[in-house]
Amino acid sequence: MRFSTQTLLLQLGVVLLVVLLSGTVHAWLVYERIGTEAENQALTLARTVAADPDIRSGVQAISKEEGTPPPDVLAGGTLQAAAEAVRVRTGALFVVITDETGLRLAHPETARLGERVSTDPTVALGGKEITTRNTGTLGPSAGAKVPVYAPESSGAIVGEVSVGYSVESLSKSLARDIIPIALTAGGALLAGAMASFLLRRRLQRLTLGLEPEEISILVHDQVAVLQGVDDGVIGIAADGRISVFNAAAARLLDMPDATGQDWATTAVPEQLKQLTKPAARDAEAVEIVAGGRVLVASARKAWHRQEDLGWVVMVRDRTELQQLTRQLDAVGTMSTALRAQRHEFANQLHTIAGFMSIGQHEAATEYLARISATGPLKFPVEQAELLQDTYLQAFVGAKSVEASERGVALRIGPETLVRGHVADPQDVTTVLGNLIDNAVSAAVAGSSADRWVEVELLDDVTHNGGTLHIVVGDSGDGLGSLQPEEVFAEGFTTSEQPVRSGAGQGLGLALVRQLARRRGGDVRVLDPGSHSGPGAVFMATIPGVMDSAEQAGTGADSTLREDSNG
Repeated sequence: MRFSTQTLLLQLGVVLLVVLLSGTVHAWLVYERIGTEAENQALTLARTVAADPDIRSGVQAISKEEGTPPPDVLAGGTLQAAAEAVRVRTGALFVVITDETGLRLAHPETARLGERVSTDPTVALGGKEITTRNTGTLGPSAGAKVPVYAPESSGAIVGEVSVGYSVESLSKSLARDIIPIALTAGGALLAGAMASFLLRRRLQRLTLGLEPEEISILVHDQVAVLQGVDDGVIGIAADGRISVFNAAAARLLDMPDATGQDWATTAVPEQLKQLTKPAARDAEAVEIVAGGRVLVASARKAWHRQEDLGWVVMVRDRTELQQLTRQLDAVGTMSTALRAQRHEFANQLHTIAGFMSIGQHEAATEYLARISATGPLKFPVEQAELLQDTYLQAFVGAKSVEASERGVALRIGPETLVRGHVADPQDVTTVLGNLIDNAVSAAVAGSSADRWVEVELLDDVTHNGGTLHIVVGDSGDGLGSLQPEEVFAEGFTTSEQPVRSGAGQGLGLALVRQLARRRGGDVRVLDPGSHSGPGAVFMATIPGVMDSAEQAGTGADSTLREDSNG
């Protein structure tokens, strides 16, 4: 039996039990009330009969006689006539008058006159009034007994009066009163049944027709899945309330658990909210920057049997993938440059061989001295000798080859001074590569015929674990009408404008700024530039990415540096 059916039957049983108990208690209270009213009515009537002077005189007269008159005499006497008249007039079951010994002087059945009453008259003959419910010769009744006093004021008790009303008449009164009770109980039972049925329907709708055991299994599975995946999962109910916000989502978005909050007002990136707009049904994934990470987010509408359950937003971390992609791009650029330089090196060897074959030893010596001054590889970087770090030499050299292919000269600024060594190439690659790529793009798109990009680097190994300062300028047309902070907005892109926009889909500058700020540094615009040139100047400060020469030692890095410098 389904749980909803069990619940319906249980509710019906409870309602039926409550109705029966309530009806029974109500009927009992009504019966008691009617019985009490009958007792009070009998007591009032008995008092009235006992106080009648003729009754008192008649009872006293018979009590003074020797013995008790025979039944036929009592049947024709005044007491019998008076008692029967009162009984008929009031509808009582009986009106009985006895003498001081409890013998009947008046009774509805004349054959019982002169006999002792069937119920104990002691209390009334003792001078006290009493109400009773008992069964006599005429059947069950509710009545009262009252003493009869002598006519004179001596206080002598000469008999008693018993008045009773039939229980059957009480039952008839109860039957008349019980009809509204029964109708009320039936109405309550019907209302309870309808409420139970509606509650069963609502329970099925709220649980999507699932049984409690199935719901319990689903809850356990949901917790296991949501907390066991690295992707962020955000569930938005149909009413706009966040119903699911797993730990991965809190970690990736760098915010506390937002379960129960309103989706429209919660502090998530605006791009995520745009995904759940009605017009963005099942939109493609978008990239955002949050918490110093590059995230890919997508949203899907959730349905169950034509019922709108809301939205599910998935958030995935692509920071490491993007950083690796940028590093691979740098490696690819360096590989291309090395292949080109290999041909140049081969030509140099052929030249030396030619000099030696014709006996021009002095010319060969001069040629060797000249090429050894610049090293075995020659990147198109102006003032490359100012860079002393091997990693920076290789990375900037590779970027210079790429820039040269686009007609842009990459040069090192005269104020460059790097005494330490790069300790965190990953972050340096991300920041420096973004700024150089943006500057090259700006120089290519600029109106100046002399296209160049200038990079200045300065390290400070005495503070913040080794800080690298990077300044990048270009020959482009500057930021134009844009405000400096606009280019750092998430999702900002200027693909149709001749200004820098960051690598990727408007994510570069936003990413490098958050990366630098996470380390305690910053990326900002020093000079927005002008249309007549030169272009914009950006400055990045990255703490904790440099080691001093003493920390780095004089091992393989020093050897590579010496080899590259000839």
